[in-house]
Parts: sequence; C-alpha cells; structure tokens
Amino acid sequence: MERGKEQGMVVMPQQNPLEQLQAKFKEVETSFRGWLAKQSLPVEAAVVTTTSAAQGAAIGAFMGTLTNDVSSSLPTPPQASLDPQAMASLKQAQALSGGPLIQARNFAVMTGVNAGISCVMKRLRGKEDVQSSMVAAFGSGAMFSLVSGMGGPNQIANAATSGLFFALVQGGLFQLGQKFSQPPAEDIYYSRTRSMLSSLGLQNYEKNFKKGLLTDNTLPLLTDSALRDVKIPPGPRLLILDHIQRDAELKEKQGRRR
Repeated sequence: MERGKEQGMVVMPQQNPLEQLQAKFKEVETSFRGWLAKQSLPVEAAVVTTTSAAQGAAIGAFMGTLTNDVSSSLPTPPQASLDPQAMASLKQAQALSGGPLIQARNFAVMTGVNAGISCVMKRLRGKEDVQSSMVAAFGSGAMFSLVSGMGGPNQIANAATSGLFFALVQGGLFQLGQKFSQPPAEDIYYSRTRSMLSSLGLQNYEKNFKKGLLTDNTLPLLTDSALRDVKIPPGPRLLILDHIQRDAELKEKQGRRR
C-alpha cells in the first residue's frame, strides 16, 4: 500500500536557484524599463543618469583600489618648482591613478553624463545612432576633464579636446560594433526559412537551403524533389513539407500560384 502511494506521487524537479535568481532579476529589470519608458523626459534622464553614475562609481572604486599604490608612490613636488607643462602632466597622472574615491568620482561622471545625454538624445531623435553616441561621449569626456583636472591651465580648451577624443573613440567603436553585429546581406532572404528550421530543430540544414538558393520566396514552391536536390534527408523533408502545409500564409501563397 505504501509502495503504491510512493509510486503515485509525482516528484517535481527542483529548479536551479541561480536560474530562479536570473529570472527574477530579468523580471524586475523588464518592469523597471517599462515604468521608466512611461515617465517624462526629465524624470527618465535623471533616473538613468543616477543609476549609471552609481554603477560607474562602483567600478571606479574597484579600479581605484588597484591603482592606489601607484598614486601613493607619485611624488608631489612643490607647484612653484614646476612649469605649467610638467604640472599638467602630473595632474594627468594623478587623475588616472588616483585612489578609490577619486576614481569613483571620475567614473561616476563619465558613465552618468554619457548615459544621461544618450537618454535625452534617444528621446528627442527617436533613435540611437552614431551621432547620438558621439554627442554623449563628447559630453562625458568634457565633464571628465573638468572634474579630474586633467590637462593644462586652459580648462575649457582641455575639456573640448578631451570631449572630441572621447567622441571619436566611441564613434569608431559604435561603427565597429554595428559592422560586426549586422548579419550578412544574403541572410535577409532567409529569415523566415531560418525561423522555420529552428522551430523544427533542423537549423543545421540552413546551409543546404542557401546552397540551393532556396530563399523565403521559394517556401510556397518547395517540393520533395527540390529538398532532395539540396541533399536534405527524407525525415527532415517530411517535417519541412508538413510545416509548410500547416502554415496558413504559405498555404495561401501556394493556392495563388496554382
């Protein structure tokens, strides 16, 4: 009797705590982004700037602990004994190798200003492109120069130079990322085919479709012989043809062509 009860019990598989935590975090992030999108521009910009600055401060503080020994070893000669160029170089070295508090401030300014300007530009222009990215980078670079005290006595010129340098670097990185993230031009003709094969677990046969030039436009025309010509085995052929017959849109296109 006891054995029958044990056999009748269904043992629920235990979910990985890490997966549960990731799912919860994703849910919170999605709801936060949804709430943020409904806010006015000033509120959204303020929240984005603050959260990004906090993240940057944490990263900067960690980096500062690694460079703290370097900054403490830098000599601090009397300012009167240094010419302006040497003093500017010393300030630049101190800005780049400061302790946790200095680096936290610098990173907070860079990330906060960058994120805030990016948010405003995206709202105003309705898109996120290289121009918006470069404007945000210019602002963060200029503010970083002013806050950290890098450069010579002419702070305005140094801020403009730093902003221009940041803008050029981020613009180049944005373009590079766009180039590598975009799929090859030919892939746009196989988007529906790829989706169909993935849903059937047959994504390995995408190369067969491309080799035979069986694009999305040819899906309503597919036959067993056409799939055989591109060396797709019988089992996958049957699954693909059955999927096409069950797809209302593809079936309608088949009827129009007949």
